Amino acid sequence: MRAATARWVNRTLGGPQGRGAWWVQPAAVLLCVWPGAWLLVAAFTDQLGVNPAEALIRGLGLWALKFLCLTLLVTPLRQVLGWVAVARLRRTLGLATFGYAVLHLLAYAWLDMGLYLDLIVNDVIDRPFITVGMLSVLLMLPLAATSFNRAIRTLGPQRWQKLHRAVYAVAPLAILHFYWMRDGKNDYADVWLYGSVLAALLGWRVWAWRQRRP
Repeated sequence: MRAATARWVNRTLGGPQGRGAWWVQPAAVLLCVWPGAWLLVAAFTDQLGVNPAEALIRGLGLWALKFLCLTLLVTPLRQVLGWVAVARLRRTLGLATFGYAVLHLLAYAWLDMGLYLDLIVNDVIDRPFITVGMLSVLLMLPLAATSFNRAIRTLGPQRWQKLHRAVYAVAPLAILHFYWMRDGKNDYADVWLYGSVLAALLGWRVWAWRQRRP
């Protein structure tokens, strides 16, 4: 059953035997864009409750965290289940993570800070959870900028891989940002959920790395 599922996934997404179904990438892009589009439409049509600005900011941040989990899930699916072709979606998921993080930042800068640069700078300095969130976005910037084949060729595969390991630092920073944000309302349920998922995904990588050591 597992082997048959792996063959179907690889054939559909495009494994070594072929390019895969034509609709896979458009469908992946559409699914990535859909949550953000819904949030924006809901915000402008007054469907986000009594505080639509806060709901929009937090909703965008939460989707950035979800796509970060999905991005980190690609390698375990590829290596454990044999879903080799799922690697085709990693770039799309990674760019979606960065996109939602940037939208989260822009929504905060616009709706909370009124796009006043001095207020934003002071907020970053004064509030640690804003500092950590900003650092997460800055760490993702070079990853998004080099998420293309030409960048891989320019940097070389080994240097490119080392650069993109920065995502392992983004994950704990994102959870810390999420924790401090929820600390004010003493609401930790989602923090423990996503923190556990990211801890498991990073822990699996440590275990796999130790298995590969001589």
